Amino acid sequence: MKKTNNNKNNLSSIDGEVISQKNEFFEFIRFQGLLWLSLLILIIVLGLSLAIGRYRVPFENTFRIVFSNIFTMEANWDSIQEAVVMNLRLPRTIAAIIIGSALALSGATYQSIFKNPMVSPDLLGVSSGASVGAATAILLGQGSTMIQLSAFAGGLIAVAITVMIPRLIRNQSTIVLVLSGIVIGSLMSSIMSILKFVADTDTQLAEITYWMMGSFAKVSFKTMLPVLPTIFIPMIIILLFRYRLNVLSLGDNEAKSLGINLKTTRGIFILSSTLITASSVCLSGTIGWVGLVIPHTARMIIGSDNKKMLPIAMIFGGIFMLLIDILCRTLTSAELMLGILTGVIGAPFFIFILFKQRRQVN
Repeated sequence: MKKTNNNKNNLSSIDGEVISQKNEFFEFIRFQGLLWLSLLILIIVLGLSLAIGRYRVPFENTFRIVFSNIFTMEANWDSIQEAVVMNLRLPRTIAAIIIGSALALSGATYQSIFKNPMVSPDLLGVSSGASVGAATAILLGQGSTMIQLSAFAGGLIAVAITVMIPRLIRNQSTIVLVLSGIVIGSLMSSIMSILKFVADTDTQLAEITYWMMGSFAKVSFKTMLPVLPTIFIPMIIILLFRYRLNVLSLGDNEAKSLGINLKTTRGIFILSSTLITASSVCLSGTIGWVGLVIPHTARMIIGSDNKKMLPIAMIFGGIFMLLIDILCRTLTSAELMLGILTGVIGAPFFIFILFKQRRQVN
């Protein structure tokens, strides 16, 4: 009888391992299929972004124009089409993909660190600080380069103050850090109101408002290149160590038991996400909802495993930002600001996501 029971237990164990391996295989196939499908959609939307606008370019010509600068091709397009694609649309298209992916990655990282799906990349005041920095540079009559640098510095300073408050009161819990971010964000908003009040209503106020609403209209390769290292390097760091986000999301006690240095690991992720958000804001202005809605969408489709969710969220963020930019350029005769459409589309979509998750839970 004992041998029979042992045999049954062994067979049950083997069956469990086989089922587990099959589930892992199907999950891997599902992830790969979604990944490549998302990349295909991203390429299609990229081509649409290069083709659609006030001056229409045939879709099939857009990629030929781009690749003609790398490979030798017979030109069946005119010089105006090439100038529009290469000088006007390609820089803003690449910027939209990078910033959409960056904000989605930053938002997903914050949500995992703080174990809260309602968290966005500007939780610690980085966007508010960047806005104050940019507005200060505008009031001082600085050019676009100094505005970018001031926005970047303002975002970092705001987060540095936020992180410093828990240390000063000797309570470095997550709740205190979040409350510090809310306080600093409110303070920066108040300072922003003062700067708007003293700004010249005919010139400076309009420029500050325009910058805060977000746009890719003034983005060029010249303004983009200096910012790319502070976006790509932190993104690579997060992606390389994204498995640690899974451990952090389990809770502090579980993470400590697995040998994770909470202070160092959390600090690296917060610093990387802050650099990503500050760099994105200084390049395109304040863009809301991307870092909140896109990670939710990716998590609903692929699950909460950050090793799979983060790459999908990045691709979704690029697609979403490209679609928003296309709509901004084509809906009206005057180009709309990014912040208008991200709010109009993002808020109802987020409510839909919450409603669907509620139904699934019930």
